[in-house]
Amino acid sequence: MLKQWGESKPLGYFIFTSNIDGQFQKAGFPEDRILECHGSIHHLQCAKPCGRLIWSAGSLAIDINMETIQATSPLPRCVKCDSVARPNVLMFGDSGWIEDRSDEQYALYLSWLRERKGKRIVAIELGAGTAIPTVRVECERHASTLIRINPREPETPSNGIPIASGGLAALRAIDECLSR
Repeated sequence: MLKQWGESKPLGYFIFTSNIDGQFQKAGFPEDRILECHGSIHHLQCAKPCGRLIWSAGSLAIDINMETIQATSPLPRCVKCDSVARPNVLMFGDSGWIEDRSDEQYALYLSWLRERKGKRIVAIELGAGTAIPTVRVECERHASTLIRINPREPETPSNGIPIASGGLAALRAIDECLSR
């Protein structure tokens, strides 16, 4: 639904997400319209890090013993120095995250915002909470109208529409209203 709505708008859309799971790409959203502000589990970097290289995780799958919660297959290795690789994801207290990929996405996002300067931007925020408010702050900063969908923390500033609901139910209700 989000993709359909965004594609129907003359000024287009941009996805700003703190999700690291690649679900927007899986749903068919183009890479150049997504900003993953905390990185992606679908990309790797050196755990040291030995440099600034970020590469695709491809079809990497690590077998885990669920009783011991330990890897039973080899861990991925850095393509440059052969040290252990890690997901290119910002973790708590993380000074080793290489943010270059997200910075490139951020540059595309800022360009998109500049091209829409003076235009009304509607942000649909799904499930972003207050514990890590990155998405909330971004939506509040740029949205003319903010639709905040959150079952536990739906409160919005004065330009907002709070919806205390799960994401899918709220999106279906909005879609139904738009279809009328």
